[in-house]
Amino acid sequence: MEKKPLADTVVTDFSSILPPRKKSWLMSPSADSAFRYLTAGLAVFLLALVTALVVSMVYNSQLSLSRFGLSFVFSTTWDPVKEIFGALPFVYGTLVSSLIALIFAIPISLGVAIFLTEQCPYKLRPIVLTLVELLAAIPSVAYGLWGIFVLVPFMRNYINPFLEGTLGFLPLFKGPSYGIGLLTSGIILAVMIVPIITAIAVNSLTAVVPTQREAALALGATRWEAMQVVLLNARSGIIGGVILGLGRALGETMAVTMVIGNRPEIAVSLLAPAYTMASVIANEFTEATYDLYLHALIEIAILLFVITFIVQAMAQLLIRQISKGKTSYAKAN
Repeated sequence: MEKKPLADTVVTDFSSILPPRKKSWLMSPSADSAFRYLTAGLAVFLLALVTALVVSMVYNSQLSLSRFGLSFVFSTTWDPVKEIFGALPFVYGTLVSSLIALIFAIPISLGVAIFLTEQCPYKLRPIVLTLVELLAAIPSVAYGLWGIFVLVPFMRNYINPFLEGTLGFLPLFKGPSYGIGLLTSGIILAVMIVPIITAIAVNSLTAVVPTQREAALALGATRWEAMQVVLLNARSGIIGGVILGLGRALGETMAVTMVIGNRPEIAVSLLAPAYTMASVIANEFTEATYDLYLHALIEIAILLFVITFIVQAMAQLLIRQISKGKTSYAKAN
């Protein structure tokens, strides 16, 4: 009988030509079940950890909660000597300094991200990315020292006098120039959150399908108009990066403590000293010589946790709405 050539032979049973495959427990259905239970257990453990943290803080702030109630949030008096505590100056300082940081950080971060993804030469891009990542790795204490010895004198001698001379008719830029204050803390926070927003914005812009940019250019759009299309498609990721940066700014302690002035007052001027929730906890926790004082500081920690949770929840809702809008737009087209 004549043998057929190898090229004319059709193999239908690959098990006869493949080497035998060793069976492992990782390939069995029980391994899938174990993996599912393991991941579910880790998720439950995380929820239990957060719940235990909240319960512990509430339990250890009972004296302040029972004595001041809701007035603790809206009171402006912080007097440990008279045992009167109010958290509104700290909430104000935290929110305003974080808002100033976002005002400075968002344009800078988007500009750097657009440059890296659209215009930066290929050989220069790793260098710039390394510098951005290096900014994120610097400890907050180092930022604080830089703020004290460099930023505060610069603000006191140049920036604040310029603002008072040109915009002094506005309440936001009135008052004595100490160099320390809300504006200085906002600037140093902006420097700290720029790497976070930039890195996420770069990833979001890179993830956009290149054909969208190419289609806009093919239709006659300029580079800037094509960039607008890319930004529109990457907006959900960019907003997520902004929210992460905001979360970092809300909880920052050491750098802000060293340049904000640490005065528990609500001042309209951005040049005036202020106080944040994280700063008062770091500064006065070791000075809390009686239980009510300690419980008031822990209640401020609860407020900081609640504010951060609300910000994150609003960010998730915003991103979800944007994603729904993009999905509806894609279906319509």
